[in-house]
Amino acid sequence: MIVDCHTHVWDSVEQLGQALPCSTCQDDPAEASGEVALPNASLEEHLLACEPVDRSFVLGFKSRHLGAAIPNEFVAAYVRQHPDKLIGVAGIDPTNLPEALADIRCAQGELGMKAITVSPAAQDFHPADSRAMQVFAEAARLRMPVLIHQGIHLAVASKMEFARPALMDEVARELPDLKIVMAHLGYPWIEECIVLLGKHPNVYADISSLLLRPWHAYNALVAACQCGVTNKLLFGSGFPHTTATTAIESLYRLNQLVTGTNMPTVPRSFLAGIVEREALAVLGIEPAGASAPENGTSLLDDNEP
Repeated sequence: MIVDCHTHVWDSVEQLGQALPCSTCQDDPAEASGEVALPNASLEEHLLACEPVDRSFVLGFKSRHLGAAIPNEFVAAYVRQHPDKLIGVAGIDPTNLPEALADIRCAQGELGMKAITVSPAAQDFHPADSRAMQVFAEAARLRMPVLIHQGIHLAVASKMEFARPALMDEVARELPDLKIVMAHLGYPWIEECIVLLGKHPNVYADISSLLLRPWHAYNALVAACQCGVTNKLLFGSGFPHTTATTAIESLYRLNQLVTGTNMPTVPRSFLAGIVEREALAVLGIEPAGASAPENGTSLLDDNEP
């Protein structure tokens, strides 16, 4: 089964508030000096993009700090239309108590969502803030994994100091049963994130958006391989910034960067392991409408290095 653990949708850019990529952080350098141009994240485009995978996580988002809200109800309604394909992830803002705790319970009990996502950088809180710890404890009680979105590229107002993966060490120590997924392998603090993965059994990371920067991705995966945390990495595309098909093809082509050199390569079995990892089982998620695992569509070309 192929599971895309990181995708976004929105109805309009107004839902993003200030959560727009800063002009100096564009994936396309040619756009860095111009107006921010967001890719299409409509429901139609999303459904088309996730066709090659068996399941796709769809993330909500809420930030009082940035004035942003992609409502959980909007995401859940979309997921209910395709229960055999999509998994809803509730956007929770820990700075808004007690509403945040009610939102988690509603997300699971009423909306059928399977996990939550927060962004310390985009929501302006330290991961071990007492409010955040209450949210994490409630997620652990409800057995809902937590995806930690880096959020440092979302707006100039995002707080980079709250995005350091090392700050999640206290959370993982205090709540050892909580399943935590670090988005983007902690980029740009990738090695810090790798240490966190090696230390805590229930901390994982997705590789979403890393493959937009192949040299960063190559170095990150070589480091993960050499540090023995290959089993902790989950596939994520980062839609709408790329699609699952493009991300998987880019992943399998990664070793082409060092063809003809003495640089180390990432074993093909490791790359396949990321794509084919049973992420739902790893995170303890039982998808709606599923009676048995499906066979993932192979995007693998044996002729690729």
